[in-house]
Amino acid sequence: MSKRIITISREFGSGGRSIGKEVAKQLGIAYYDKDLVKKVAVETGFNEQYIEEKGEYAPVKNWLSYVFSGAMSEMSAQDFLWAIQYKVIMELAEKEPCVIVGRCADYILRDRTDCLNVFIHADMAARAERIVRLYGQSEVEPEKRLEDKDKRRKIYYKHYTEQDWGMAQNYDICLNSAAIGIDKCVSVIVDLARSDQAQKEK
Repeated sequence: MSKRIITISREFGSGGRSIGKEVAKQLGIAYYDKDLVKKVAVETGFNEQYIEEKGEYAPVKNWLSYVFSGAMSEMSAQDFLWAIQYKVIMELAEKEPCVIVGRCADYILRDRTDCLNVFIHADMAARAERIVRLYGQSEVEPEKRLEDKDKRRKIYYKHYTEQDWGMAQNYDICLNSAAIGIDKCVSVIVDLARSDQAQKEK
């Protein structure tokens, strides 16, 4: 398989994680999401919950709250986490064919020619329905939860890549999971990975 690495970037609630897992299953390759978090935890000594939150999302505190909570130590810890996460993703890409969800993997692996970078998105209504169905209701409206998560991803991505998260030119393909469905997104990605290999073999 020429496109041996597939990165899945996604809007919160778009089903990107489910799509990535099924793509890996159908291609018979490794899938890294929670397992990546565990590997980073071993390398850094940070707990997995901290990595899950800080390894992909920007901090939610404003500048004033940082003044009273030790901003420099928090920022340096997040930069250290980024460096280890970068290292782990590079090592995984060298090790074996795999699907990697989130964590700026598309940017980290940008110089590889064997990488297919995918962005999954969907309209607000479809994503709101999905997160309520999967995670239940909360005190915060689903639309606000979506906006908050995506905003923090955008800030994090911009800070570490100097690129705009979700912009089509940063990916090989962008798929609307609400418009074409989860299963179709999976089949498109799998077909692209397989057809690329077929072209190479001609």
